[in-house]
Amino acid sequence: MFRNLPVLFRCVRWSDVLILGGVPTLGLAFSHRHPDLLVVLGFGFAAFLLLAHAFTLNDWADFTRGVHHSNRAMLQLESRNISPRGLLAFSFALLALALAIFSALSLASLLLALSVAVLGILYSHPWFNAKSTPVISTLLHLLGASLDFLFGYGLAAPIDFRGIAIALFFGLAFAAGHPVQEARDFEEDQRTGARTNAVVFGQRPAFVAGVVLFIVEYVYLFALSAGRLVPFWLVVLPCVFLPLQLWWSIEALRVPLTGENIRRFQNKYRILYVVIGLALLAAALYGRQI
Repeated sequence: MFRNLPVLFRCVRWSDVLILGGVPTLGLAFSHRHPDLLVVLGFGFAAFLLLAHAFTLNDWADFTRGVHHSNRAMLQLESRNISPRGLLAFSFALLALALAIFSALSLASLLLALSVAVLGILYSHPWFNAKSTPVISTLLHLLGASLDFLFGYGLAAPIDFRGIAIALFFGLAFAAGHPVQEARDFEEDQRTGARTNAVVFGQRPAFVAGVVLFIVEYVYLFALSAGRLVPFWLVVLPCVFLPLQLWWSIEALRVPLTGENIRRFQNKYRILYVVIGLALLAAALYGRQI
């Protein structure tokens, strides 16, 4: 496996890992205590490894079924004659290293990271195949993203009501994006026999369900701000971004829900979430100084 490491690392979905990696980073920023720099660096590296494991495990499951729509770099594995077993071994090597680092940092973070890993296995592994179980697959996204926030939040301080309440916002964000992604991949999933929300309930209903969850998520962010669990000025974000995202949703529904049209919709709303993430990070860091 070692001689194939460069190819295996290239197959990691770096953009997805970095996007999801922002969630535990924000959890750490919102926590009540300031860990040492060495602890923060170790935590960041371990979180990166854990998330890379989750995505490579998911890609391994697709690789075994001959499905590559989630990551075109996977085609490199076939061209280099790397077997699914090699990708699986690489994925669990990443997990083992991540858990070893977490065990040296914090018991709470280790237990939460283990929980995240278990959810990933339930979601991706063909033995459980929760990714092809409607509704449950979306609930796992909600729980998984919430735990991603909490294992950063709980690194150096006990997890409290505030931490759980903020974590649920990230869970809602990723749960909302999940049925939209399934609507995007509808044709491929239907062709391969996957039982996603879009395949079982229909592509348009799945897309609309995602839009409804986005509305819930923005309302929830407003409630967090109004309740001063996050700084009050963040109420501006749902007030401005919700109408904008609703308009984009209506535009998407007016045209055929092709994979390319849904991808354009995703690219637009993800810009909003980058802004929300940066605003939350600024709010957390500023709050530590006052």
